Amino acid sequence: MMNNKYLLDKEGNPVSCSSDLMTWAKSFETIDRRVAFDTTKGVAVSTVFLGLNHNFGDGPPLLFETMVFGGTLNDEQVRYSTREEAIAGHAKMVERVRQSRRFVNRVLYVLGLRTP
Repeated sequence: MMNNKYLLDKEGNPVSCSSDLMTWAKSFETIDRRVAFDTTKGVAVSTVFLGLNHNFGDGPPLLFETMVFGGTLNDEQVRYSTREEAIAGHAKMVERVRQSRRFVNRVLYVLGLRTP
């Protein structure tokens, strides 16, 4: 059976953890899981280390997740295998949130429901 538990090394990169579940959980409690966090006009974009592989099929482990809280992209999420992918994906999601807000504001303006 494949190991699905991971912790972070000193550089913030995931490393496989072969210890039992309780030992892993105690270690997991103490790490800083946040990779990035941004807010834009009341919409939050959060990227975190998950600690457990969320790839339930073939392929590399999915260990990081970006999620949107609020706005038109509420509950959007993307998962990644590496910290580098997560950082890049976070930036892309923040830009998507900004673009969606611009689009909504433009539509409201065209409908006469908002001034420029």
